[in-house]
Amino acid sequence: MSYKLLIVESPAKAKTIEKYLSEIGNYKVVASIGHIRDLPKSNKKAIDIEKGFVPHYEVSAGKEKVISSIKSLVKNADEVLLAPDPDREGEAIAWHLKEVLKLKNPKRVVFNEITKEAIKEAVGHPREIDDNLKQAQEARRVLDRLVGYDLSGVIWKKVRYGLSAGRVQSPALRILMERERQIRAFIPETYWVLEAQFDDGKKHVIPTVCEKEPRNKKEVTEILNIAQAEPWSIIDVKKTQAKRAPRPPFTTSTLQQAASTRLGYSPSRTMLLAQKLYEAGHITYMRTDSTNLSGHALGEIKSFISKEFGDSYVQSRVFGKASKNAQEAHEAIRPTSMFAVSKGATDEQKRLYDLIWRRTIASQMIDAQIMRTKIVCNVKSNSIPNFVSNGQIIIKEGWLLIDPRAKGEDVTLPDVSVGQSLKLIDIQDIKKETQPPGRYSEAGLVKELEKRGIGRPSTYASIIKTLIDREYVTKENKALVPSDTGDVVSSFLEDNFTTYISDTFTAEMENELDEIAEGKRQYAKTLKDFYSTFKKEVDEKDKLDKATTLGKSDEFKCPKCGAGMDIKLGRGGKFLSCERYPECDGALTIDGIEIKKDEPLGTDPETGLPVYMLTGRFGPYVQIGEKTKENKKPRRASIPKEFPIEKITLEDALKFLSLPRVLGNHPETGEPISANNGRFGPYVVHQTDFRSLKDISVYEVTLEQALKIFAEPKKVGRRGGFKKKKK
Repeated sequence: MSYKLLIVESPAKAKTIEKYLSEIGNYKVVASIGHIRDLPKSNKKAIDIEKGFVPHYEVSAGKEKVISSIKSLVKNADEVLLAPDPDREGEAIAWHLKEVLKLKNPKRVVFNEITKEAIKEAVGHPREIDDNLKQAQEARRVLDRLVGYDLSGVIWKKVRYGLSAGRVQSPALRILMERERQIRAFIPETYWVLEAQFDDGKKHVIPTVCEKEPRNKKEVTEILNIAQAEPWSIIDVKKTQAKRAPRPPFTTSTLQQAASTRLGYSPSRTMLLAQKLYEAGHITYMRTDSTNLSGHALGEIKSFISKEFGDSYVQSRVFGKASKNAQEAHEAIRPTSMFAVSKGATDEQKRLYDLIWRRTIASQMIDAQIMRTKIVCNVKSNSIPNFVSNGQIIIKEGWLLIDPRAKGEDVTLPDVSVGQSLKLIDIQDIKKETQPPGRYSEAGLVKELEKRGIGRPSTYASIIKTLIDREYVTKENKALVPSDTGDVVSSFLEDNFTTYISDTFTAEMENELDEIAEGKRQYAKTLKDFYSTFKKEVDEKDKLDKATTLGKSDEFKCPKCGAGMDIKLGRGGKFLSCERYPECDGALTIDGIEIKKDEPLGTDPETGLPVYMLTGRFGPYVQIGEKTKENKKPRRASIPKEFPIEKITLEDALKFLSLPRVLGNHPETGEPISANNGRFGPYVVHQTDFRSLKDISVYEVTLEQALKIFAEPKKVGRRGGFKKKKK
């Protein structure tokens, strides 16, 4: 029996699509399971630069059976329809299928959602493969290979074998390192936060904070003395009505950011879950930087809002482009049916779907109306900075009805008037230090990449995953922290290839790729214009600063060929290189080997192990023993900032390593009390009760002194906040 063959990327959606198409004819749907061809690993075979950057593809490993199976179906098909995903990569896959299957006139089918209506509409209006889109994707692939291969080659020789660089990955790493250097260079300043509580005479407590944060103790004392000596009153009351508009429907970038912030999902996890929701027909295509919604979707949203909340809650909105180069799919990420309140096969999928559904509905609802109140207080002489209290209440929820998590906390302040007297209940001065700028989270980096025009929606997750997989950054809680290796690689590229990892260059190259997709720029000329200059600069850097051979290593042999190893000094420091290089180029250096051991400060009397002073990502520290397979985490302790490292002795190191100190057990609970250093200074802790040590050394505090500290009432500062009394 004759049939029409439709080829998609994923097996998960093939059955669903075949079911929809069975209503209009005899169709068979099969999956290519992603890409079927790619560039070979060897760069010499991959791209013919002289003939115009012609890529030479080869069938991907394990895809021979898939291709053979599809070929057998093509033989008996009346018509072949190619339906990979609706983006540039999907266009490239369609072209590869055409070439490998030797199809003469295949039709390209594009749909942004897997619904019966969308599939039937797409099949009824096929088009030809868009060669411009295919060339744009091919240019990106070839460009990334050329840049990555050449830069990595220089890094192997100058820094360390096995390291790598990338056209988009390296600018992202540079952004992280720029922030890290700001953190390292940051010099904290001491300041004081002044908090006061007032009684308004009607049994209401008003918590306030001083508008000024003094930088010296003298000024703090003056403010406190005046505050306690003079009478207080309210000098101003401001009430401002404001509106909160809903945010646009999700793009790839904003979905990754929101899923990270609200759900704790990494960008790669978010995209995997979104892919499953798309393949199941629950949401539209998840790689897009458009905030548009189709007319059909807008109609459904309006119907849902009217039914649930009333016509007065509907406000039609058209959002502008999320970025200046918005492209790819024509719609935002949205549910395929607005009346499908919950979808997904797993809890994670359901939570992500709920996030998408609420954001989409909210985008077409009225603004939330908020009343903000600010109470300003001062003493009679008005001789100190103002103390203020801020509150807000939601007057009309609007779109917050559909997204209550976005509300925040209502803070209701009492109804007061200008001139009203206040009684000071309590005033506190809380000593603090200014903090360095925070490290980027995954969501923060995605936002920054989008802002700077680096990468595109489909690349954000893979950029971050690559940096983590290559151990250029580590995740600590939600923060992305550059590793020592990442620091070395980024510093080398910034010193030697500043242009090619700059924001301007990377963003302009993305624009040029967009122009290829639009047919405004030629593939070969674009690559030639870039590569002729780039290769010349790479070759010049490659000739400079060749590594100096310092001598032979008697301890190590090349892990690849067994030959001896040379100790060399390059721009990145000392490393091991096979003496047969370049004939043996598989192992220029060995990761994790210290060429010259640090001289120990002495020996730990308890363990008999050497004690070292070392420097790490967070500064100098002392360590007992060395890191080995058996002892992966040697005992370490940070060296206090105020301690001069050039004067550290074995006795000092052992003192630092004595923390945390167990002082003894609490007489009432029997639980231990310990003393230690933390990010906010020295402290003692019992169970979950942490108390700062101000006038007692963490190395000398006794159990008796600690018990006295715990017996004192615990101060509630700004961190804990004052309890707000609702009217």
